[in-house]
Order: sequence, then structure tokens, then C-alpha cells
Amino acid sequence: MKDDDEIRWMFKNTLIAEINVTADRFTVYDDVLDGRFRDRLKLDKQTGSLTITNTTLKHDGRYRLEINRVRKSFNLNVFDKISVKEGDSVTLNSDLTEMKDDDEIQWRFENTLIAEIDKQADSVTVYDDVLDGRFRDRLKLDNQTGSLTITDITTEHAGVYQLQMISSEFSSKTFRVSVYNSVHCCGPTEAVIRLVLSALVGVATVIILVYDIRSRRAEQDQAQIHTSGSIEI
Repeated sequence: MKDDDEIRWMFKNTLIAEINVTADRFTVYDDVLDGRFRDRLKLDKQTGSLTITNTTLKHDGRYRLEINRVRKSFNLNVFDKISVKEGDSVTLNSDLTEMKDDDEIQWRFENTLIAEIDKQADSVTVYDDVLDGRFRDRLKLDNQTGSLTITDITTEHAGVYQLQMISSEFSSKTFRVSVYNSVHCCGPTEAVIRLVLSALVGVATVIILVYDIRSRRAEQDQAQIHTSGSIEI
């Protein structure tokens, strides 16, 4: 940065950080917006770059950088990871308690529109015939909250879902959904436990086999000794 640089970082039109090199002032406003950025913002005093640590869905959205009145925008997408068993239902929550009269919601799967609500037009629509009909009779929209439920989910429904909410301002929310079946249902911890148990079973089997072989050999040796004793008599 130069000696006369002024830098401002904005999130959805709210100032969250600024730098005034002339005044040697570096400030983060992490208590704004209900404190969602508290203890998460770090300014690089040499470059003016902004780091957001421990991001959550509340930090998803548009950021704007102003350097001496020159603007640059960033779109940050934070994924909500969801894992669901094949055949079950999953609900992708909008986090809204109630939609307003002028709200509009659009749900997309891999950039394809699959459902939308237009409160002003009193319209609730699901496009379950798109993408070769893989969503046919599986989509349910909550008219009050805008949340989307997918029933009887299969591996064809795994992927990225994006919720776009349009009202007085634009906001979005992204979900990465993975679908597992009953054969491959275990996570990393359970997989390790199963591997250890399999190894123990294998070791036990070997021990039993060795014991059985030694027992048979001992019986055979005793039989030979008994037979040899009878011949000598």
C-alpha cells in the first residue's frame, strides 16, 4: 500500500473494515450485523487484504473492496454439507421463519431451476420434469419458509443446490448434498472400527486354526506312542 491509500471493506453495504495509511489507522468493525464477524476479521497491514476465519453460512454473500474510490467485488459461497441415506428425505432449510409479501425464492440444482416461489404473484412452482425427470414427484416447497424437501432421494440427486432469495436485497445459500447407500453407510471413524474388528477376527481365526493343528498333531503323537508301546509288549 502507498502512503495515501484508503481502503474500505464492505459486506452487503455494511462497513466491516477500513485502512487509512496516512492516519496509520487499521480498524475492523466486527460487532456490526449482530456480531457475525466477531473475532473473525484480520487485516493485512502491508497489502490491505482481508481474511475471514471460521466462516459460516452467515458470511455467505457479496463483499466489496474500495481502494481510493476504485471498487472490486467478491462473491463468497459457503457450502452447507449434508449427507443423507439413499431412500430417505432431506430438507434444505432457507433459515426464514416467514417469507414477506414481496419475497421471491429460487432453488437450483447444478445451475438448473427446479423450484421457485413468488409471493407477490402468489405462485409456488416445482419443475420436477427437468433433468430427465429425476425429481419427478420428489420436490416439496414450504410456502411459508421457502425451504425445499427432497423425498426418496437417490444418488442422482447428489450435488450442489443453491437457494437464491430476492427481496429488498439479494442473498444466497449453497448446499452440497451427498447420498450414501446402506452398503457404504459408515463414516471414517466407523470404517476404522470395522477394519480393526475385521483384523481381530482374522487374528482370532488364525489362532484357532494353529491351536487346532497343534491339537491334532498332539493327538497323532500320542496315538503313535500308544501303538509303539503295544508292539513292544
